[in-house]
Amino acid sequence: MKNAKTIYDIHPNLNKRWSPRAFENKTVEPEKIQCLFEAARWTPSAFNVQPWSFILGLNKDETYQKIYECLVEFNQNWTKFAPVLVVSVGQKIANGKENTSYRYDVGQSVAHLSFQAMEEDLYVHQMTGFDPEKARKNFDIPEEYEAISAFAIGYLGDPEILEGGMKEAELAKRERKEFKTLVFENKFGQPSELFR
Repeated sequence: MKNAKTIYDIHPNLNKRWSPRAFENKTVEPEKIQCLFEAARWTPSAFNVQPWSFILGLNKDETYQKIYECLVEFNQNWTKFAPVLVVSVGQKIANGKENTSYRYDVGQSVAHLSFQAMEEDLYVHQMTGFDPEKARKNFDIPEEYEAISAFAIGYLGDPEILEGGMKEAELAKRERKEFKTLVFENKFGQPSELFR
């Protein structure tokens, strides 16, 4: 496990959440997948538009292969081990006008899904290294929607299956920026007294 070395206590699911590339060659139970997307479904969104949709590929089925084709080569090298591949899709137009928060809301829905994944002993690795236009063609995504990201889901696997520098990255220590670079007061860049 690569638990976060936090300064303040956080929920255990957030503490252990990270994005592995080594996935076990094991089918994810349907009821667990259903729970993940139930969590995504109940995400808050601006004006309750709920602008997220998902394209779900399982166990190398046709949908999985079409998602795999959209990934950049680097991501194809490790996702071949993942039992589940998904594309997140956002609704750009809502109620006849531009939805300026659709990307934020879709990101939130995937975050909720990732949190639930930890509850199910599953891991999620999100990717922007994919071709959204190829996804549009492969899945006939309408113009008012946009493929935003892809992600892999599965059980944690053995880093030994990874090639090149990916194994080292898998085993590397997790790090985060310091609070003084994240939380400000009075003006941007001035660290908040609460975290000094």
